Amino acid sequence: MTSTPSLPDAAPATSPDTAPTIALIGHGMVGQRFLEELADRGVTERARVVVLCEESRPAYDRVQLTSYFAGRSADDLSLTDPDFLARHGIELLLGDPATGVDRAARTVTARSGRTVRYDALVLATGSYPFVPPVPGKDSAGCFVYRTLDDLLAIEEYAKNAGTGVVVGGGLLGLEAAGALKGLGLRTHIVEFAPRLMALQVDEGGGRALRRTVEEMGLTVHTGVGGKEIVADEAGAVTAMGLSDDSRIDTDLVVFSAGVRPRDQLARDCGLPVGERGGIVIDAQCRTEDPAVYAIGECALAVDGRVYGLVAPGYDMARVAAADLAERLSEPAALTEGTTEPAEERPGFTGADLSTKLKLLGVDVASFGDAHGAADGCLDVVYSDARSGVYKKLVIGADGALLGGVLVGDADAYGTLRPLTGTVPPVAPEQLVLPAGLAEGGGAALGPDALPGDAVICSCHNVTKDAIQACATLPEVKQCTKAGTGCGSCVKLIGQLLPQSEDQGLCGCFPHTRAELYEIVRVRRITSYGELLDAYGREEARGGEGCEICKPAIGSVLASLAPAVGADGYVLGGEQAALQDTNDHFLANLQRNGSYSIVPRIPGGEITPEKLIVIGEVARDFGLYTKITGGQRIDLFGARVDQLPAIWARLVDAGFESGHAYGKALRTVKSCVGETWCRYGVQDSVRMAIDLELRYRGLRAPHKLKSAVSGCARECAEARGKDFGVIATAGGWNLYVGGNGGATPRHADLLAQDLSDAELIRLIDRFLMFYIRTADRLERTSAWLERIEGGLDHVRDVVVHDSLGLCDELEALMAAHVSHYRDEWAETLADPERLGRFVSFVNAPGAPDPSVRFVPERDQVKPDLTLLAGPTLPVRTLEGTSAR
Repeated sequence: MTSTPSLPDAAPATSPDTAPTIALIGHGMVGQRFLEELADRGVTERARVVVLCEESRPAYDRVQLTSYFAGRSADDLSLTDPDFLARHGIELLLGDPATGVDRAARTVTARSGRTVRYDALVLATGSYPFVPPVPGKDSAGCFVYRTLDDLLAIEEYAKNAGTGVVVGGGLLGLEAAGALKGLGLRTHIVEFAPRLMALQVDEGGGRALRRTVEEMGLTVHTGVGGKEIVADEAGAVTAMGLSDDSRIDTDLVVFSAGVRPRDQLARDCGLPVGERGGIVIDAQCRTEDPAVYAIGECALAVDGRVYGLVAPGYDMARVAAADLAERLSEPAALTEGTTEPAEERPGFTGADLSTKLKLLGVDVASFGDAHGAADGCLDVVYSDARSGVYKKLVIGADGALLGGVLVGDADAYGTLRPLTGTVPPVAPEQLVLPAGLAEGGGAALGPDALPGDAVICSCHNVTKDAIQACATLPEVKQCTKAGTGCGSCVKLIGQLLPQSEDQGLCGCFPHTRAELYEIVRVRRITSYGELLDAYGREEARGGEGCEICKPAIGSVLASLAPAVGADGYVLGGEQAALQDTNDHFLANLQRNGSYSIVPRIPGGEITPEKLIVIGEVARDFGLYTKITGGQRIDLFGARVDQLPAIWARLVDAGFESGHAYGKALRTVKSCVGETWCRYGVQDSVRMAIDLELRYRGLRAPHKLKSAVSGCARECAEARGKDFGVIATAGGWNLYVGGNGGATPRHADLLAQDLSDAELIRLIDRFLMFYIRTADRLERTSAWLERIEGGLDHVRDVVVHDSLGLCDELEALMAAHVSHYRDEWAETLADPERLGRFVSFVNAPGAPDPSVRFVPERDQVKPDLTLLAGPTLPVRTLEGTSAR
């Protein structure tokens, strides 16, 4: 055994009266983590720490870089607590990168000319984007996608661009493509490999990912590379030529074709680097010079790999900080070293490359031996091309789980990855098949199946036992840092924690949705920001919220707007930022980027004149028409810029929004009832119209559907609805908690033989009690089965007024009815509100040319060939391939 080498005493940087100096070059995510590890070990109390940073801002979250385009600011992305550096006496030199290292003198020279003497030097210089040697790559309009400054430059240039090309179909390439699409550009992805994300997913996963990406309106070119960038006389990009001699007319090119270790400083000062780059380090992250360490993407680990993920970088930061702390633990450590052999301390010898990401809204995950390289292994595969789901598990000859690929549905990643190397407790096929398809039903492994030493957070190497030693998610994050990296483990962490401690809506609110509803109602809160600042978790106050709570609170505010004095218009002011995708444009987004429009047709009754108007609108705008299951007419194929013009025609004819886009009442279906049917005993059409006009626009935790049948023959299928009405000789029977879909449920009888007034009163109470107490995105069927006491309790409350709430519930519904306003008409009346309905913000009058159609059966359908290409194989239900 050999002892840990001491730091060299040549050209010492310290004197007996001064503390040793640690110089850190680079202040990215790994650099910041290294500083935190030093602080946790008390090193900052014993040593001077100087950081040279090339960028003008402290460390920020590069993993979440693209979220800048979703509204997160540079401050939101920052990883550096404002007082962290000052509290630990760390000197951060922003915008002053290192330009040279003199190992003999143990000094670092910065661009400003400043010289920093060191006792220990840590290189955390990261990587630089690889730009293929394509002629014209330096033209105006060519960018890389690596820093916040890069994003700011892209955002500015995109204001005058219509089309963008991303070179690279890996992790960062897809992130960049999503950013360009979000900026309103027609976006192409060019990938030299035969599939997207070739390092992470196999051929099947690549097909599923490509299909989903193309359905989002992006054009994918695989198996080709860039040959040249064509520029105009001013030197600005106009096109990109590809290696197959095709050409893409474009205004902007983003290179995201991988990264290379940034190791030039090490090369210049004589430190060994790998043949393909990367500073050579040992297991303690030391270079050939024991006074110099290298961590993160610039380092070549002992297993011969350069790791480009943040988790291995964090692990290196931990190892290097621990080694430095040991070497500085004694007063004479700088010259005498430590007594503990390095071999007895854990080092960095390699890392798990498992990854789970949401790219362009698609869940993608890979873990272990994802490509099945082990001898004798077998693949267990489930593929559903229609829903964009692909799952593959690699199983060893002994039955052990070796790895896997998950695309489109990666919920099982959190439990499958920690089981890698073990034999799963159930058959592998049950782990990939949806519930109901495997024998005995699909098996979803819960966290109880994981051993205590299973690593739950790979970013910070945190085990199940360590997580379960905490009581809440904030405590887990503070004590272990689990969940603060990529965030893919947060869901599983929540399942591992005591469920009774925190039933909050999300990480922003400690209260349930039902509790927040009561807070809004009682406190008469009228805005999301006011609610978050007053009742959010301490760490969330003053923030932007999350995609869980924003639409949920938006729904609560909309349903309570009349009662609390808020503006019920969902696109008004702050409310607009809270809405889900469809609500943003008051229409339903379809697979090719067009929208569908559903005017309200109460009870399914419509005059010939109104039918003619719908036909004329469809004809004039070239829309596809379809009768819906809810007795309405759906108009498909409208561009976003066409929506107001279509609404205007419909509103002028007496139509209004059918709220097909919102978590609100959709339809009240009906049969013709006693007016026409010889079996009918009540006027079901009249009742359906009355109910639909009463509850139109009512925002709820989930969509609401209803139906009225004129007799017991049940032609309107009322028992498959959230609230259904069936006529009897003595009045009306009311059924609640039904739904169709993937898990159909028959509604339960709540009350019978009701008069018109009694029926409406009970429906008022039932709906408002549901809205008041249901969870986020909980249908009435699930709510009825979850709520304590079930149907009997609901009956006691809404029929017998056991809680004394009925007057209040009725008053809330009355306020909704009296304040109802049609959202289409409200939008048309305000020119400022109409400004959002454009295909491109930087070219308001320009239609989106990627929204195209082809004829079919005397109508139109989306031109998906434009998106997917003519050779993409499609798996049919019979198991054959079609093209």
